[in-house]
Formats: sequence, structure tokens, C-alpha cells
Amino acid sequence: MVIENILAPAKINLFLHIVGTRPDGYHLLQSAFVMIDWCDQLQLQWREAPAITREDLTHPLPADDLVLHAARALQQAAGVKQGAHIRIAKHIPAQAGLGGGSSDAASTLLALNRLWRLHWPVERLQALGVQLGADVPFFLGGRNAWVEGIGEQITPLPDCPALGQARLLVVKPQQGVATAPIFAHPLLKRDSPPVRMRDFAASPFDFGRNDMQPVAQTLCPEIKNTIDLLKSKGFQARMTGSGSAVFAVVPDSEMELQAAVDLVRWFEDQGCYQARVCKILDSHPGNSLKG
Repeated sequence: MVIENILAPAKINLFLHIVGTRPDGYHLLQSAFVMIDWCDQLQLQWREAPAITREDLTHPLPADDLVLHAARALQQAAGVKQGAHIRIAKHIPAQAGLGGGSSDAASTLLALNRLWRLHWPVERLQALGVQLGADVPFFLGGRNAWVEGIGEQITPLPDCPALGQARLLVVKPQQGVATAPIFAHPLLKRDSPPVRMRDFAASPFDFGRNDMQPVAQTLCPEIKNTIDLLKSKGFQARMTGSGSAVFAVVPDSEMELQAAVDLVRWFEDQGCYQARVCKILDSHPGNSLKG
């Protein structure tokens, strides 16, 4: 029995600017993506028969999702005759802007590349991944990154001690937000001027804004309510991705960390939030499966 186990980390957009649109309607972005230790868990088992199946270990998932799409796309592109059974324990909230579905798809590609002994280079996997979702190539790259275009232009972030040492308080309110209505909204800002990575690196947690946040807040008032609540507790928060999750940097002191942990407990006691204090990862947990 051949099995590969892999984690699929969530991501945070430290900022997100929309700098234009393409003729085909896709939005052009600039953002800094970092991975955090809020992870889904996947186990992939080799099968001699070509069938690809999935087992949900935590709660029901859609009948057909990005994990299955990714597995089938790689199987077809590589001409693989074998199949796989995929077990997934889902912990990253959906409709949160945390990239859970894209991360699961990327981890599936990394694990199947090893399981099926394809030895595809990561660039080839990324070319396949961009067809599945804009965030998939980032997760396949395996490093925190400066991301541009529609998500396919990826530059590893320079070494920045502030990133590696930071803790983030991440809170997902009960209501989620679908991405498509935000991109289609007439009030969405689409003309932010381009910015430089070196300016971001000088102050990574205070840089820029999230251009999707104002529209997302009109569609999901819980986002602003959560940000305001965090502000009342001394934490400056903003939305990640298309929301509805928000994050705040936890100052580097034992007292502030304890305050964040206590606040996580408070959110969880309300029964309508998911909250964690997360660390920023240096690299993808599945980097060892590449090649």
C-alpha cells in the first residue's frame, strides 16, 4: 500500500490591490501572500485501477471540488493509468479568503506527482494549476510570495525577519463571501497604482490595503463588525483575500499573546466564529514532495 500524507496550509493576503483588468475580464492584482499554520490534512493512497475517489473525514464536502478536478487534470495531462483514493480532513473555513480549496488542490498535485512517480518540475505543475484557480500556483511554489497578474506571476518574498517572527490572530465570522459577486460589483476599485515589493518589505504589516474589503463589507456586514470588535480590543485588523476572514498582527509580548489567546476563546464561545492564533510558515509543508 503506497500512501502520501500532506498538509495544505491556508494563506493570508497581507495586502491586495487591483491594478487593472484584462480584455477578457480577469482582474490584475498585486498582493503579498504568506502561508499560515491553519491547515487541512490530506492522505492519498495509490490505486491500480484508474478511479479517483475522495473520502471526507470531518464534514461533507461538495460532490465535485478542486481536489478532484486537480487529480483528474494531472491524471489526464500525464497519461496516468493508475488512480488514487483521497482522504481529506477539512479545517480551513470556506468562503473565508484563506485559499483552502486552492491549497487542497495544490497539495493534491504535489502528492500525486510523488505517488504516481511523475517527477514533474514545479513549473509544469504550476502551468496546470493556473487552470484550476488563481491561488493554486502560489501554493505549488512553496514560498511566501509577491503575486501579480491573475495570480500566475510569483516572486518569492525577500528574507524579512518580521514575517518569520509574527503571529496573526485570524477570525472567520459565520457568514462567508463568494468571490464572484465582489469582482462583478460596480463599486469595486480597479485602478490602484502599481507598487514596489521593496516598499512593502520595509513595512509588511502596515503596507497598502485590501481593495476588495469595502465591497465585501457591504455584502457581508459581519466583516466590519468583526474588525470593529477587534479594534475595541486593541487589534488593528483587515480582511484577507475576498473575505470574510480578517486578521490582525499580535504584538510580540507575552501579555499581548495571552490577550489574543483569550480573545480566540471568547470568539469560539460565541458559537458563530472560527478563530486561531497562527504562525507564518517559512515554506509549504509539502516541499519535500516536489520532483
